[in-house]
Parts: sequence; structure tokens; C-alpha cells
Amino acid sequence: MIVPAYNEEGHVGDVIREMPEFVDRIYAVDDRSTDGTWAEVLDAAETGAGEHSSSGLRTMLTDGGRIANRGSVHERVGQVVPVRHHENRGAGGSIKTGYLLALVDGVDITVTVDGDEQMDLGQMTRLLDPIVEGRVQYAKGNRLLRTKPNRVMPTWRLFGNAVLTVLTSIASGYWGIMDPQNGYTAISREALETIEVEDLYEYYGYTNDVLTKLNVHNIRVGDVTMKPIYGDEKSSIVYTEYIPKVSGMLLRNFVWRLQKTNRGWFVHPLALSYIVGGIASGLAAAIGVRSLYAHVSRKKGSTERFASSLTLFAVGCLCILFGTVFDIHCNEEKVVRIHD
Repeated sequence: MIVPAYNEEGHVGDVIREMPEFVDRIYAVDDRSTDGTWAEVLDAAETGAGEHSSSGLRTMLTDGGRIANRGSVHERVGQVVPVRHHENRGAGGSIKTGYLLALVDGVDITVTVDGDEQMDLGQMTRLLDPIVEGRVQYAKGNRLLRTKPNRVMPTWRLFGNAVLTVLTSIASGYWGIMDPQNGYTAISREALETIEVEDLYEYYGYTNDVLTKLNVHNIRVGDVTMKPIYGDEKSSIVYTEYIPKVSGMLLRNFVWRLQKTNRGWFVHPLALSYIVGGIASGLAAAIGVRSLYAHVSRKKGSTERFASSLTLFAVGCLCILFGTVFDIHCNEEKVVRIHD
């Protein structure tokens, strides 16, 4: 179990203390908080963590110093392993640290749950069961399939999540996945060993990055309906920074996925459809803007050029649509929907 926390004083302690008894290892990662988060983690470990019979940490001896370079690992208290980064690394950075610890410790299934009390710990078995049953190797929560999710999810978050769902579907190839930003996840050790944790994106959007890596390795993913919880917590996301960073990461992931999953990817029908469609649409937009300017300047031929741009744009859209349909068909068996 990984509990990332950045300035979660007043929340993270309760998350640790209320953890189900079957959780035998909790990596509580403080991302160099500026409030009392670290003290709260230590206090919760002392007062709320029971003793579980599990092997001691082997990390500092076998990880080649990767963890030591990222942060300090406090002595295990019960099932809690408090970890504090040397510097702030971002939400993905905390998950990455936890994954590295879990890999070295040989954890069979690693769950991630935020330290802000927005996730119902009582629903954890719904993520674990499909992995234990062998139906999937990675399971994630989905808050968008609940009845009228807007009743509990703020409108702005709902809109942004819907947009990121579409963009992540394009980048990752998991077209049946919704709510990709949901940090309530579970992953098997076998799947975790395949996704190049060292290269995991360390900013917000790490969940989107993980999905792309999983697809490249043909990992089946479970999309599990979950009820979100919203209280007095405040998001630390700065959208003027978040949007360009995550959009750029998704674009890079999209190109990387096409390269990794298709031999001769630049002439493969899937990649070729996207490439031709993107080029045609881009040229159509450029010609359209130029013809519109010519029309305003009352130059001859502007109407004909604008008509040509519309035709080229339609061709581009059809190519992209073909690529999308082909992509969906190629990946449809990689997603398992798990409803209430």
C-alpha cells in the first residue's frame, strides 16, 4: 500500500489509522511537506499501526541506492514504513518511490490511495479481487460511472476529467477506460515489474503515464466503479502549469506507444491513419486561416481556397476516425469493466 502525501495534515493520519487489517505494508511517502504531515505520519504509525508478521525492509541493501537518493526511509513501525523525500518530487514522484520500495520488498499487489481521505478504504477489495482472481493485472477506480456523479464531484473537475479521459484514451490505447486521473489503483507484482518504474512520470498525470506503459506490455486493466468523497481538502494543482505539462506528456506517450506496439510503425495502417489525418488537418487549418485573411482583404480566389481547406479537413478527420476505430478494435479486450 502506497499513501502519497503533500501537505495533508489533518487527513493522512486518519488514512493510515483506518487502513484495513489485511494490509500488511504501508509506504507512507511524505513529499517534503511544509506543514505537519511528516509528524502526523509518524504519530499515526505509532498509535494506529498493528504489528504484522512480515519480513523487514531489504530495500536499503538491494536497491543500489535508488531509494536513498530520493528520500530517507524511517524504521518500520508495525506495517507502516514512513518515507520522507529529500525534495518535493510531485504526486508521481511519491508513487514512484513507493513502487520502487514495493518491488524490492517483493509485494504481491501494490495499492495506491491518496492521503487526503477522498477514497473509501472499504472499497479496496473491489480493486484487489479481480487481480487475485486473475481477471486483470491492474485495477483502477472510476468515479464517472456512478449515478449522477456531478452530485459529489465538482463541475469543473467533472469537465476536466472528461477531457482527460478522451486524451488519455488516445495516448494509452485503453479506449474503455474512464476517469484516468483516479489515484485509487492496484497493480500486481508481475505488471509492476514490466512498466519501467524508473521512467515513471513524476508530476500529476502519472496515472495516465502508467496506463500507456501497461498497454505496451499488453496488460489487462480493470475499470472499477467507485464512489468519490469530497470534503474540505484543497487541490494543489496549478492548472496553468498542469495543462501544458500533462498534454505534452500524453502526446509523447501516444507517439511512443505507436512506435513500441507496431513494427514499421510509420507505415502501419494505424499509425499511418493518425499521421495522414494529423498532417491533413493541420494543413487544412493553415489554408483556412490564410484564405479567411485573404477574404477579409478582398483578394481573389479566397473562397475557392477556403472550400479546399474544408475538403482537406474532412479527409483528415476521416483518416483520424479510421485510426481511432482501428485502435479501439485492437485494444478492446484489454479492458474489463467492473460495475457495482
